[in-house]
Amino acid sequence: QVQLVESGGGLVQPGGTLKLSCTASGLIFNFYTMGWYRQAPGKQRELVARVTTDNITNYADSVKGRFTGSRDNAKNTVYLQMNSLKPEDTAVYYCNAELPLGRRNYWGQGTQVTVSS
Repeated sequence: QVQLVESGGGLVQPGGTLKLSCTASGLIFNFYTMGWYRQAPGKQRELVARVTTDNITNYADSVKGRFTGSRDNAKNTVYLQMNSLKPEDTAVYYCNAELPLGRRNYWGQGTQVTVSS
């Protein structure tokens, strides 16, 4: 069974740093583009960062320059380094694994990130 497990969320002050991890099992990790999405209360889920199998990344404009996505294929793990956190970053962050053309798409259960003083 496919499983994506996020970790690393928590409470941090504005300007602080968190690093999220997502470890996948039950799939051939190297075949998948990995993504980080987030959803705040009352808002739609949005793409935060995407990391290809070759560690090519793209980011939402709101996090560009502050967040960095990466992956370690040997560990079946994708990361999201979050620096200079803002209250607007508060959301549940979800890990996603996707094959080309959407032939496979899997989600983790999410990890809460709260940025508050």
